[in-house]
Amino acid sequence: MARTLLITCGAIAREVVALIRANGWQAQMEVQCLPAELHNRPERIAPAVREKIRSQRAAFASIFVAYADCGSGGLLDAVCAEEGVERIPGDHCYGFFAGAAAFAELHEEEIGTFYLTDFLAQHFERLMWRGLGLDRHPELVEMYFGNYTRLVYLAQTDNPEWERAARDAAQRLGLRYQRRDTGYGELEQVLRGVAERPVIPLRPAS
Repeated sequence: MARTLLITCGAIAREVVALIRANGWQAQMEVQCLPAELHNRPERIAPAVREKIRSQRAAFASIFVAYADCGSGGLLDAVCAEEGVERIPGDHCYGFFAGAAAFAELHEEEIGTFYLTDFLAQHFERLMWRGLGLDRHPELVEMYFGNYTRLVYLAQTDNPEWERAARDAAQRLGLRYQRRDTGYGELEQVLRGVAERPVIPLRPAS
C-alpha cells in the first residue's frame, strides 16, 4: 500500500498517533515529528519542514504537513507550495482543536486570551516558563503576558494532573482561568481526509 508521511509538530503528535490507531490508518500513514520547541522560534518551522520533506521525499508516495501556520507568518505556506504538499488549514492548533467557529467566538469574546492544550499544559514549565527565561527573569512575565487577561485550557482529554498544571500556569501568569473541553476537535476530520483521498504522487523537488 502507498503510504503517506505526516510531518507532525511534536505538540500534537500524541493526538495524531491516537487518531491513526483509533481509525486503523497505521498501514496508510507514518508519523515523523519535529520538536515542539520550534514554537519558541517560529521562523525556524518552515526551514525544518522543508528539510524533512526533502529528506523523506523518495521514501513515501505522498507527504502531508500536520502543522497550521504556527506563527511562521506565511513562510510555511510558501514552503508547502514550493514542495507541492498540503498542510492543516488555519493559523494554529488552538483553532482546529477548538473548532474554527468556536475559536473565533472565543477570540471575539476576549482578545487578550492565552491558550493551552494538553501538551502545553503538561510541558508549560519546560517550554514556556524555562523556555522563555521566566524562571531566571520573572520581570519578563509582564513583558510577554501583560496584555493578556485570560488563560483558556483547551482540553483534549480529562487528565487531573494537566488540569492542575493549567490552573497553576494561569496563577503564575496572573490570568483568569477557564477550561474548554474540545477533544480532538477538527483534527480527526483533517486526518480522515488525508487517509481517504487518492494518493497523488509527489513531484520531483525543484
